[in-house]
Amino acid sequence: MRQILLAALLAAVPLQPPATPKHPVKDVYHGVTVTDDYRWLENGQAPAVQRWVDAQNRYSRAVLDSMPNREAIAGRLRELYTRRPASYFGLQWRGGHLFAMKNQPPKEHSLLVLLDSIDDRKSERVLVDPNPMSGRTAIDFFVPSRDGRRIAVSLSQGGSENGTVHVYETATGKETGDVIPRVNGGTAGGSVAWNPDGSGFYYTRYPRPGERAAADLSFYQQVWFHRLGTPEARDHYELGAEFPKIAETTLETSDDGQFVLATVRNGDGGEVEHFLRKRDGNWRQITRFSDSVPIVTFGLDGNLYLLSRKYAPMGAIERMPVADPALASARAIVPAGDSSVESFVPTPHRLYVVTMAGGPSGLKMFGLDGASEGSVPLLPVSAVDDVVRLEGDTIALLNGSFLEPANWVTFDPASGKTRETALKITMPFNFDDAQVERVMVTSKDGTQVPLNIIRRKDAKLDGSSPALLTGYGGYNIAQRPQFSPRARFWLDHGGVYAVANLRGGSEFGERWHEAGKLTHKQNVFDDFAACARYLVDHRYTTPRHLAIIGGSNGGLLMGVQVTQHPEIYRAVVSQVGIYDMLRFERFPNGVFNVTEYGSIRDPEQFRALLAYSPYQHVVAGTHDPAMLMMTGANDPRVDPMNSRKMTAILQAATRSGLPVLLVAEKGRGHGASALSQVIHEQTDIFAFLLHETM
Repeated sequence: MRQILLAALLAAVPLQPPATPKHPVKDVYHGVTVTDDYRWLENGQAPAVQRWVDAQNRYSRAVLDSMPNREAIAGRLRELYTRRPASYFGLQWRGGHLFAMKNQPPKEHSLLVLLDSIDDRKSERVLVDPNPMSGRTAIDFFVPSRDGRRIAVSLSQGGSENGTVHVYETATGKETGDVIPRVNGGTAGGSVAWNPDGSGFYYTRYPRPGERAAADLSFYQQVWFHRLGTPEARDHYELGAEFPKIAETTLETSDDGQFVLATVRNGDGGEVEHFLRKRDGNWRQITRFSDSVPIVTFGLDGNLYLLSRKYAPMGAIERMPVADPALASARAIVPAGDSSVESFVPTPHRLYVVTMAGGPSGLKMFGLDGASEGSVPLLPVSAVDDVVRLEGDTIALLNGSFLEPANWVTFDPASGKTRETALKITMPFNFDDAQVERVMVTSKDGTQVPLNIIRRKDAKLDGSSPALLTGYGGYNIAQRPQFSPRARFWLDHGGVYAVANLRGGSEFGERWHEAGKLTHKQNVFDDFAACARYLVDHRYTTPRHLAIIGGSNGGLLMGVQVTQHPEIYRAVVSQVGIYDMLRFERFPNGVFNVTEYGSIRDPEQFRALLAYSPYQHVVAGTHDPAMLMMTGANDPRVDPMNSRKMTAILQAATRSGLPVLLVAEKGRGHGASALSQVIHEQTDIFAFLLHETM
């Protein structure tokens, strides 16, 4: 009876997606004429576009909801994502208290809590719970005052990341009434830093309507100051008139509260400069974009500590006095090594330095004079996701791997050992039956690229297993070892799960990043294709069973794989991706991406963009893989027009008979979503992947 019902349901699914009319528009770039048939889909507010999106969603829902075993898939994913203990992230130690974000399934969004210590969960008290608030409210970030008595919290709705800062009293959890809009945004983020006595704070401020043209309200971020108890209209300007249009600013206060540091990024490409507010209230620029100093932070000894990559792409750590900062007189204390420096945390007598060698982390310890004091013990092939200074030289670190969940442990240099904390979690699922193989794959130009392969120990290498390969390759962001519910789900269905460490990330320092950005972006796509072929050549899978998944910059990666190597893959899931590389910079956050991808205004960069831009390389009549395209109407980082246009052109071009589906959700943004949305999305993804690859 069930098979009859399923057959009837499948028969009711439309055989073809909605028709999409073509309205060609021709553009000329540096003497090259390019035709765009679906320019009309860029205007997401147009009634015709909204009707088209609704029709696409109806078609996709009909197909996805009819997939075999969908209910069982949804049930298992719901179990993996909700039947798990509460976990903590974003720890900050202030005023003798530990502030933390708490992820507590089945609550839709994480909440802000306060603990007396990392070893006392019984003392936990909820400060801000966004779940009862309207509009799918989420916490963007929080910053406690130096004494811990107050806390500034940015709240946004519906995945928009358009954050308004609210101030709460720690003792009561009540709001003070200070509300500052447009502090956080999906383009440049946002930040807050308190003054010494907690009577006010510095904050990042986007232009208000009327201060600039409507098209510029997502740009020109500045630093302003707000004093508690006064109206926002009395806030005053501090810094930023000289910042670039695409500035992305974060703020930090010294431990004594006397100095404020502004870290300013020139968009997303990795250029950084720093400004210091001294005791007299004057701001002084201490590094410039050309200095290649991505990190500056306050020590506890009256010094600033810097990560320099100008003459050391792997990163060297330098020091200079905060009272008289001069880059020319900065003293090198930790020279560059074989591993790339990712970050560092000064304590009263030590520097803890997080390193990376191809993906996995290391954590080294140095004296403030640069003397090596050994390494902090970590899980094998693991990631250090965070390091937090506690009291004295003791730190808390979040350490996890592909096979072990990330847990908070403390490290005391006096004992030289790590110790479990009260925040330890034990997951209801494990990877005891699995193993990680870390191999080096030869890319097209001979570069060796790390590939992590997670599979069950009893899996046969006969090509019969479905394989799921993912990667990112951009923005100096590494693919770190991560304990993943979706990897567990995939292995339970006989699959192989693989993660590629592509150029463009931070896996081997700044040179690795630069080898995958601007006019060198094709290297990223070649690396990924080489990893896919490795899985096939070594009998982990075959093209009939090989699927790939990626999002955002990883969505661009998916689009390029479909247009450059459609024969390798059976199924592709691409989330919030960029596909029209000739048009992306015409949208607000696309301007921030120019320092990573390049601009059509530059002839050489235009040629590189045109050479790989997925939307311009879809070929009619190609036997393309099955495609699941996913986007959110509230995405502030990648305009949904990319997914609309790419879906339309692929649906018109493919001759494989495999579906090209678009899921465009109105209440979604670019990244973090409500838990129920995550489960629903993962159900769509894995119902689709299993149907296509098994």
